[in-house]
Amino acid sequence: MALATRTDRPPSLIGSVWRSTVGKKAVMAVTGMIMLAYLVAHVVGNLKVFFGAGEFNHYGHWIRTVGEPFLHYEWFLWIARAALGTAVVLHGVAAYQLSRRDLAARPQKYAGTRGKKGRRASYATRTMRWGGVILGLFIVWHVLDLTTLTVNPNAEEGRPYENLVASLDRPAVTAFYIAAMLALGLHIRHGFWSAAQTLGANSPRRDRVLKFLADALALVLTCGFIAVPVGVLTGVVS
Repeated sequence: MALATRTDRPPSLIGSVWRSTVGKKAVMAVTGMIMLAYLVAHVVGNLKVFFGAGEFNHYGHWIRTVGEPFLHYEWFLWIARAALGTAVVLHGVAAYQLSRRDLAARPQKYAGTRGKKGRRASYATRTMRWGGVILGLFIVWHVLDLTTLTVNPNAEEGRPYENLVASLDRPAVTAFYIAAMLALGLHIRHGFWSAAQTLGANSPRRDRVLKFLADALALVLTCGFIAVPVGVLTGVVS
């Protein structure tokens, strides 16, 4: 008679980390930092629009030729998009699963949330959740609008400056853009501080500096991104 053998394998380290609450928070922190680095570079590139079509279009061409001749045309851009897309998906999935766990663990509000600290934590949680939803929708729209040019009826391939102006010349798109950037600012402000705590960077001596950095990054990035649609609306960028 053949003996039955166990074929169950122990969970992998990556799987164990991902399934744990601490692991998901760490994934959110690391992917959040990756996205923050991208946003800093992205806002610097966006602000080139104030130097005119020639400068902005040249920047758009340059970013597609980074790494040549070792990399082919647009390879760097697609590698960056793939890395960023992976970070966004991991960040979003981890956030959703942590939110579900939090709701399952506390189906009813407990008395501790009635205090000032509890209300502040509840506000931050709601802001992060709804801000994340808004940003997720915005990312999808932004890709369809200025990457694939699917929803930008006046877009032309190879003319990023003109495509940006054509997109933001629509009041509804501009309103959505500004709302998303305000949500981004709040997301960065809360997210940077949470990531610092998760990664163990905070301490009683560093807390004030980290909170200042969170506020400063949120303000600078929000103002930098919103400056572009305001420039289009006021005719500075046209």
